[in-house]
Amino acid sequence: MAQLDFYSVWAVLLELAVAFGPVPRIIWEHREVQLIHFHETGVSNYSTLLLREDRDVLYVGAREVIFALNAVNIAEKQHELHWKVTEDKRTKCAVKGKSEQTECRNYVRVLQQLNDTFLYVCGTNAFQPTCDYLNLIMFELEGKNEDGKGRCPFDPAQSYTSVMVDEELYSGTSYNFLGSEPIISRNSQQSPLRTEYAIPWLNEPNFVFADVVRADQNSTDGEDDKIYFFFTEVSVEYEFVGKLMIPRIARVCKRDQGGLRTLQKKWTSFLKARLICTIPDRNLIFNIINDVFILKSPTLKEPVIYGVFTPQLNNVGLSAVCAYNLSAVEEVFSKGKYMQSATVEQSHTKWVRYNGEIPNPRPGACINSEARALNYMTSLNLPDKTLQFVKDHPLMDDSVTPVGDRPRLVKRDVKYTQIVVDRVRALNGTIYDVMFISTDQGALHKAISYENGMHIIEETQLFPNFEPVQTLLLSSKKSRRYLYAGSNSGVVQSPVAFCDMYTTCFDCVLARDPYCAWKPLEGSCVNIFQESETERNWIQNIGGDASSCSDKVKENSLQHTFKHGSTAELKCSQKSNLAQVVWKFRDDILRVESPKYRLLEKALLIFNLSEGDSGVYQCLSEEKVKNKKFSQVLAKHVLELKKVQHTTASPVVAAAPIEGPDDSHFVWKKNGQEMKTCITEQSHRLFDGRVHVLSWVKDSVSGNTKYKCSFISKIGNTSSEVLIKVEDKDSVGKDGWTKELDTWRTVISEHDKMMQNWRKTWETCNKKSSLSCTKE
Repeated sequence: MAQLDFYSVWAVLLELAVAFGPVPRIIWEHREVQLIHFHETGVSNYSTLLLREDRDVLYVGAREVIFALNAVNIAEKQHELHWKVTEDKRTKCAVKGKSEQTECRNYVRVLQQLNDTFLYVCGTNAFQPTCDYLNLIMFELEGKNEDGKGRCPFDPAQSYTSVMVDEELYSGTSYNFLGSEPIISRNSQQSPLRTEYAIPWLNEPNFVFADVVRADQNSTDGEDDKIYFFFTEVSVEYEFVGKLMIPRIARVCKRDQGGLRTLQKKWTSFLKARLICTIPDRNLIFNIINDVFILKSPTLKEPVIYGVFTPQLNNVGLSAVCAYNLSAVEEVFSKGKYMQSATVEQSHTKWVRYNGEIPNPRPGACINSEARALNYMTSLNLPDKTLQFVKDHPLMDDSVTPVGDRPRLVKRDVKYTQIVVDRVRALNGTIYDVMFISTDQGALHKAISYENGMHIIEETQLFPNFEPVQTLLLSSKKSRRYLYAGSNSGVVQSPVAFCDMYTTCFDCVLARDPYCAWKPLEGSCVNIFQESETERNWIQNIGGDASSCSDKVKENSLQHTFKHGSTAELKCSQKSNLAQVVWKFRDDILRVESPKYRLLEKALLIFNLSEGDSGVYQCLSEEKVKNKKFSQVLAKHVLELKKVQHTTASPVVAAAPIEGPDDSHFVWKKNGQEMKTCITEQSHRLFDGRVHVLSWVKDSVSGNTKYKCSFISKIGNTSSEVLIKVEDKDSVGKDGWTKELDTWRTVISEHDKMMQNWRKTWETCNKKSSLSCTKE
């Protein structure tokens, strides 16, 4: 395949991403929901988590500390073990050019359950990786101090992954100080194995995940348990200007013992293939894999692999989730074509499809019933021809394509970091895969795929400082389901659903959350997995059809009284991002585009109130699902106007702006008496030393009131006066009085805007004369 055609993703324009991705229906801010936090002062990098569901314990590996927390409430610390680097090792690490304060510490990178009594733990240990056994009864290290090379990274910034299978550690990491020798290995007393140190096997990989898939016990083919590794590496099969990254899945067999002569103590079953995650009609390719979760469930015919991807040049801020059936992976490894290197002009190596004869037994295959029938009982019995072939051809030409040949979810303006998936049976018996996907901004998206497409139920801000989520775990006990997220600053525990946050039937059903249902008798939204009732006449519809909800909602009216000519602010909070806010006045739709109204995010403003504005205002939420519109009242306001005596009005009296010496100020008098209150004054110093002063009075004015404003300065002993006289409205007529008051209101409402404009003008005049600024 031509690299230009395959990777024309680099030409993707920003506008292609505009339409991508559903919007989270609800966004929960950190303070809105009940989350449990764990953090210890002076401890950082809580990036390694291990959950023991049978004991309700969450183990946390951080920098130089291992914690045991109550998994039901992680704020309760059960044990704590400090695992620090000696001063001698820190000094030697610093001599090698590493930071003594940060890099030359012990970052716990491996926490794996060995058995009921011990955890196998490894740390970077100041660039001398070390492993040990943690006694869970005493919560102490055994002091074995095993060499962790190949099991744990040297550098805390290096990628790594590991999984414990039958008390043997399988890991992907770097084998040397510089991080230049990548390795996938098995730490075993009887049969330790590793990959070849060769570019065709691993080429600058970034490891993200590893897991085991057990063989089907009911199968007759005698297949082996398989361990899968996921990583992104530099391509060898495509040519590009820079380093072109490719997402990979690699596989090894648990009973692999290496070869007898060829591939001694090396994997004989190592094969790798490319994972495809693209939008073909947009020519957009996601080629960086950030995390993987393998969903295994008795309700599934086969495991499903969920991967989180981003494009290599992610200038459009896109992320995608692709899902793969395990059978599609095995189809590639068991029947797909291999790739081989071919030398072209000037000793240039190019990788092409291998079309020659394939040895028997098939290279890279696990020992199964078919192989045993040919008397190949272990990998040690395999012929050199098969072993030499897999040594030279570890890369498959065929690729693993996702379910549906496209991503399950594509989202713009977000970078997904981690993923876990829960399998949930709704009230009607339908099973949904609920994806929990974290972001590099400390948020969590909960999404499901249903008949109308992909729906993001909610976004929850897990960390208030918007830091990346580094690791994500799911506890899927039926009655006790939690999520655990680790970051640099701490660990957060979150429920899988916030059903009790939905206070109406409409909100509960429109959320389309398979965990939540509405109990009509109690009038509450509940988590169906926390309820013990057998008869469930509850309301739930994952399609979002809320027709079963009664429209009888208790409405609380808010009473408001305002003065004539004032502005009313009627508040209305809408949480659903998929709904539209509609205002009604006296049961008619309000035309908020009128100059009299302004619609804010959480309120309606009504200007220059008069008698005609009195009445009942309703704020409604209208949400459309499947061409059906569901409405509910969010707020109800009753507005009345205060009756005003004819001898009293509320105008604003103001003075014009004046410029003068820097000690200039105003003196206001009302009917001959100096005023001490109700006066506002703003000043701004000019470049020539003078000041620009603006002063005004806000006062309740009765008829025949006289105001006198003097502008005073010691210099020159001069003053300027402005005389303002307000006559009784009966002497000038009602229309004239009203017109004058409206004029004053208009003038003073502009003063604040004028001062802001003037201030901007002064600040841009640093190269102009004071005279030109004055003119402006």
